[in-house]
Amino acid sequence: MKAKKKLLRRTLSALLSLLLLSAPALALDTAQAGELLQKYYIDGVSEEVLSQSTVEDMISALGDPYTEYFDAQEYADFLASMADTRTGGVGVTSTMTDQGMVVEALTEGMPAQKAGIQPGDIITALDGVTVIGQSIDAAAERLRGEPGTQVTVTVVRNGVSRDYVLTREELVIPATTTSLLDGHIGYITCSAFGDETAGHFAEGIQAYDAAADRWIVDLRNNGGGSVSASVQAAGDFAGQGNLVYLRNQSGSYAAESREEGELTMDPVIVLVNGYTASASEIFSSVVRDQNAGIVIGSRTYGKGVAQILLDETNYPGDFTEGDALKVTAYRYFSPRGTTADRVGVIPDLLVKDAYTADVAYLLSAASPKGDTSGLLRVDMKWRWYVDLDTAASEAGKPAFTALLEALPAQTPLWLGTGGADGWERVTAGELAEQYHLTDYAPRTFTDTAGSPYAAAISTLAAYRIISGPGDGTFRPEATLTRAEFCALLAQALHDGRQGDTGFADVPADAWYAPALNALTAMGLISGYSDGLFHPDDPMDHQQFLTIMGRLAEYLSINFHEAARTEHSAALGDYWAWAGWSRESMWLLDGSQQNIFGQTVSLLWAPLGEIDPTALTTREEAAAMVYNLFVSTGLLAV
Repeated sequence: MKAKKKLLRRTLSALLSLLLLSAPALALDTAQAGELLQKYYIDGVSEEVLSQSTVEDMISALGDPYTEYFDAQEYADFLASMADTRTGGVGVTSTMTDQGMVVEALTEGMPAQKAGIQPGDIITALDGVTVIGQSIDAAAERLRGEPGTQVTVTVVRNGVSRDYVLTREELVIPATTTSLLDGHIGYITCSAFGDETAGHFAEGIQAYDAAADRWIVDLRNNGGGSVSASVQAAGDFAGQGNLVYLRNQSGSYAAESREEGELTMDPVIVLVNGYTASASEIFSSVVRDQNAGIVIGSRTYGKGVAQILLDETNYPGDFTEGDALKVTAYRYFSPRGTTADRVGVIPDLLVKDAYTADVAYLLSAASPKGDTSGLLRVDMKWRWYVDLDTAASEAGKPAFTALLEALPAQTPLWLGTGGADGWERVTAGELAEQYHLTDYAPRTFTDTAGSPYAAAISTLAAYRIISGPGDGTFRPEATLTRAEFCALLAQALHDGRQGDTGFADVPADAWYAPALNALTAMGLISGYSDGLFHPDDPMDHQQFLTIMGRLAEYLSINFHEAARTEHSAALGDYWAWAGWSRESMWLLDGSQQNIFGQTVSLLWAPLGEIDPTALTTREEAAAMVYNLFVSTGLLAV
């Protein structure tokens, strides 16, 4: 996790605004930095931080990977990382084949188009050096260079080779691009959310929406950027309203909203991976919460905090050398009030990175026009269609297998039988058998069918939120030790941290130590009065539900704010429970209401049926995690 954060340190940031700068004389000093940190930083600033001798040492002592001090050059580079790239080029869009770079499109008015290069031409060499065998990225980089410089492009057309000497001109490479696949799939690739992003999204949708009936937005490896840009872009699909909430150090909230309606009525698939972070997680959360489409890929990075940029535009007396301070100032929450911090966004379809784009493509087949034959319909928020000839081909089988494995068991699947409305219910297992998907491995357990919580366990298994001992079983009725509970919950939260646990009876190399570290850092787990953790002690219902109540408060605005209301009288309903557990019991069992004003309990059984001192079973823990994740919106089922 530390390596991951270090890798993304300069690219992750959910900024509230992007600000310009200039450069006169003195840099920020420690007194100024201390005042700014105390005013804006989301958590308390210790005396150890304030007593450091340099600003850089203060930031290091703070221990927040997203709070950062920039000198003038670093700040300029940081701002440029979220903007469109300006370079020199000739205006060619191409793909790499065994014969060379096949020209797909030409930019109007750029050197390649003016010289007479045509779509379908094959570029075989640049400056006399072959491009065959190179990656498309490496070859494209050789086409670029300083505006005004020349490059010799060798082109083959109809078997005849010709050299073109082209003079590079300034070329703008947008951080966001839009294209149309198969004549009906709008495909948007976004590498960062910057000043130009919202405009690029709107332009792309307006250009292709008449032809598109499905949209794919690729946010893989997008480390974030502007909160506002992310919200406005997501609103193109989700429509108007408060699309993200921001909470500052005092507990006050602000909302980032969109006033205009959606630009398209068609559904969107968002592609994500472990490096989809920050503003990109906001975009994904908006699509998830507003049912504008689905999210496909691996669980996202889990950065639920936002930064504010301080520079000479808002503090001219402090920043006089073109420098800037980026400070973690907010925790952000999705439209349903859920955080992605540490947890990340859980995709609707959890698939390996290698299959993410192909699974999205399979699900984006055109809607049937009078005949359902040859189609599979997947009902997941929207109706998605799979062309079975494509899916069952040798090239399509790996993605088809990945799709069927990722589908939660309760997802309705329909096989087209012909006619306008001919559909027959089918299961993923039946499809795998019918289409000879020999690598199909359902994410199920062999011993949970008789559990009263089988459906919850099955859903959590589909999302890799829980696992068994590795022999295909889950052992639903087995009880949990404190160490086992840490491992289960840390897996659900997708978090783990190496290092000293701080408990004398837990060595740093214990199998559950990373899980314990993660939960301790979140304030969910504590030791006994003797300062020890007692990892092998069983976990009773009081201990278990106390921790789950703390987790609910961490994950959701609704539970967080409920905990701050006056509710001491309500705690009397939990007289049978230990005093230290009653707060969490009320949060989980009595603090939430539905739209009709009725109290909604997250417990797996009626309160009176749960013995406070009985030991917690694995199936009870799974049911409780499921209820909490669904209630908060982390799982959109």
